[in-house]
Amino acid sequence: MEENLNLVKNADRLAGITTIALICLGIVQIILGETISKSVALTANGIDCIGDGFVSAVVWIGLKFYKKPADHKFHFGYYKMENLASIGAAVVMIVLAIYIVFRSYSQLIDPHPVKLPIIGAIVAFIAALIAIGLGVFKFMKSKKSKMSSVKLDAFNTIKDGIASGLTVVALIFASLGIFVADAVVGFIIAGIIVTIGFAAIKESSYTLVDACDGYCILQGSEVKKIAESVEGVKSAHVVRLRRSGPVAQGEIEIKVSAEMPVKELDEIRKKIQKLAKERYPDIERLTVTAIPS
Repeated sequence: MEENLNLVKNADRLAGITTIALICLGIVQIILGETISKSVALTANGIDCIGDGFVSAVVWIGLKFYKKPADHKFHFGYYKMENLASIGAAVVMIVLAIYIVFRSYSQLIDPHPVKLPIIGAIVAFIAALIAIGLGVFKFMKSKKSKMSSVKLDAFNTIKDGIASGLTVVALIFASLGIFVADAVVGFIIAGIIVTIGFAAIKESSYTLVDACDGYCILQGSEVKKIAESVEGVKSAHVVRLRRSGPVAQGEIEIKVSAEMPVKELDEIRKKIQKLAKERYPDIERLTVTAIPS
């Protein structure tokens, strides 16, 4: 648990850094796109940057709740706050995508020249390098912490880098007089945003309603085998697991001899819990209930 908290602290710091970096990059691109360049793709990418910065801010707030210990009101801790943060972040992404589609459509039906496209391309290229670098680093951290909101933040930052790269391509085409590329890239950026947003909402919603996905089912099957491999356990029947942020909590019923002493039963229970956590370190709590055979 202490290791998880350290990972959360690092993720918290990264989310804060990303928030500031992306919002600053977004403001620069919007100002350039709206006042000098008149590029829809550059403006869209700026809006996307600010939106992604806001997403990182939402994740940062979620991680603040995550570190709070369990109390009399939230008996199982605040882990699921990060799933709520993921959904909130995804909704913001989709709203921004709708606005980008509107701007891109206007440019498609009535294209206008893009001024100083090379300068805009340089700014977008710098934004791409920064975003992709931060995103890849955060993704490596998210694999260790197993937090969906941190993973969303990482993918969202990488997506922002890809969008910035597409903006560079659009501005290069615009410098050649192909202004429709500006609108096309705007549509592509919006599509990427919506895809990631809906995927995040689906994953986080499943966690909030305690749905058991493919990985969870596999975990349950393996925990059952582990329990049945322990000497003294005749069989294991009911295995229930549910995700709670980056950790899993569950319960299992085992059949043992009706004459088994309490001390021996307690040793079996501890052994099952130990073996299960060794196999799946993300299982924070496993309740073992004995049924007399």
